[in-house]
Amino acid sequence: MRMLVVGAGATGGFFGARLAQAGRDVTFLVRPQRAVRLREQGLRIVSPHGNATLRPRLISAGEIEAPFEAVLLTVKAFDLEGAMRDFAAAVGAHTLILPVLNGMKHMDELAARFGRGSVAGCAAKVSTVVDDEGRIVQLAPFQDLAYGEMDGSRSARIEALDEFMRGAGFDARLSPNIALEMWEKWALLATLGGITCLMRGTLGEIEAVPGGVPFMSRFFEEVTSIIGKIGMGVSAAFYAQGRALLAASKGSSLTSSMYRDLAAHRAIEADQILGDLLERGDKAGCSAPLVAAAYANLCVYQRARSPASV
Repeated sequence: MRMLVVGAGATGGFFGARLAQAGRDVTFLVRPQRAVRLREQGLRIVSPHGNATLRPRLISAGEIEAPFEAVLLTVKAFDLEGAMRDFAAAVGAHTLILPVLNGMKHMDELAARFGRGSVAGCAAKVSTVVDDEGRIVQLAPFQDLAYGEMDGSRSARIEALDEFMRGAGFDARLSPNIALEMWEKWALLATLGGITCLMRGTLGEIEAVPGGVPFMSRFFEEVTSIIGKIGMGVSAAFYAQGRALLAASKGSSLTSSMYRDLAAHRAIEADQILGDLLERGDKAGCSAPLVAAAYANLCVYQRARSPASV
């Protein structure tokens, strides 16, 4: 199997590097500036599971000569449109697209462009950042990548992908219910992103103020209520774990990647993580004043950061 990894940033660079390190046939589609740095310094991983420096196979948009069997798509949601143009030539009749993006809106956009049958489900749980030196730094030991057909079937192509993924230095899982995992990940991201960005603090800092714990609990209830009406809902186990996480947040340094992006004055995925959730919830008749407040707050940030793009 030949895989094209779209993006060599914190997520794509990490999983792609581990696959390449394990001898898999991996090519990275990268932008010119990133390509220059990777050719000069290599793709560098700093991890509690072992550091690595690789000289990966790189390609730029316009240089794709034939379809790949799989495309691991790891861009930010706001870069999806441009990315689809860049990797379109890599998608053939039998190509499997694995999108590691947040929310669910990207699934509809990819299906509209390449056909619903070309897209599988995918969910990553990894905490990585690209530091000032261009290294991909793993911040926590978990490194889970789940994938599967959206209807839960065990197709020949998903079995082949599973064989390609397993044994590559991270926890690769063929999920029998990837759709549920994706909805639950959205619920977690929307909750953590919404509360930490709105309150501009970690879970522990929010817990320490008057009304902090009830606020977090009500926010979680709004998010899971919306997802229960617009999607598959969440499992009882996920719901219990979410409640326990917020209840035991005293002193916690946990935050969200969206809050880290906001604090660094970078672009954020507010529209995909909170805006799309609210829009779908509104159509389903859901009331979510706390989620709406968090989204409005982030829209103000986005306008101030880039007024010309709004």
